[in-house]
Amino acid sequence: MIGRLSGILLEKKPPQILVDAGGVGYEVDVPMSTFYELPACGEKVCLHTHFLVREDGHFLYGFATGEERATFRRLIRISGIGARMALAVLSGLSTGELARAVALQETARLVKIPGIGKKTAERLLLELRGKLEKPSVSDGRAPQPEASAPGGRDDIFNALLALGYTEREALAAMQGIAPETDVSSGIRQALRQLAKP
Repeated sequence: MIGRLSGILLEKKPPQILVDAGGVGYEVDVPMSTFYELPACGEKVCLHTHFLVREDGHFLYGFATGEERATFRRLIRISGIGARMALAVLSGLSTGELARAVALQETARLVKIPGIGKKTAERLLLELRGKLEKPSVSDGRAPQPEASAPGGRDDIFNALLALGYTEREALAAMQGIAPETDVSSGIRQALRQLAKP
C-alpha cells in the first residue's frame, strides 16, 4: 500500500497530476478540493494517497489531507460508489460540506453532483450518517499560491468532463470565465455556475 507520496510536481492536467518521486513519475488522480491546494509545477508536493488495484489496472489517488482520504475510503466502501464517483463527490463538496449535508440529510446538495441521482444520494446519506466527523475550522494547511496558466481553458474544460459533466454543460459553465483566469479559479467558477439551480 502506498500511503504517502512526496516529490516534485511535474504536470497538472486536472483531475490527474504527475509527481516525480525519486526519479519515478507517479500519475495521481486528485479531487478538485486537492487540486486547488497544489503548488506550482516544479515545486515540492506531499499527498496522502490511496492505492487501488483492479483487473484493468493500478490506480493512485492523492489527497491534500488525511480527512479527505478517510472520506474517500468511506465513500468507496458504499455499494455502487466507485473511485470516480467518490472523486466527483469530493470535487463537488468539501469534506465539511459533505458532513453537513449528511448531518442535515440534504439530498438536494448531492444530486447536483454529476452521476448522482436521487436514489444514490439517499443511499449515500443513509450509509454515511454518523460516520463523518464534524470538520475542524482549520486543518492546518497553508494556502498555496495559484500559478497562472495561460491557455488553461482546455484544462478547465477537460476537468469538468472528467467530473462527469457533458460537453454542453461544461461549455455553458465556462462562458463567463475570463481567458486569463488560472485553472484552479476557472474550475471553481465553473462548478459554482453548475451548482446554481
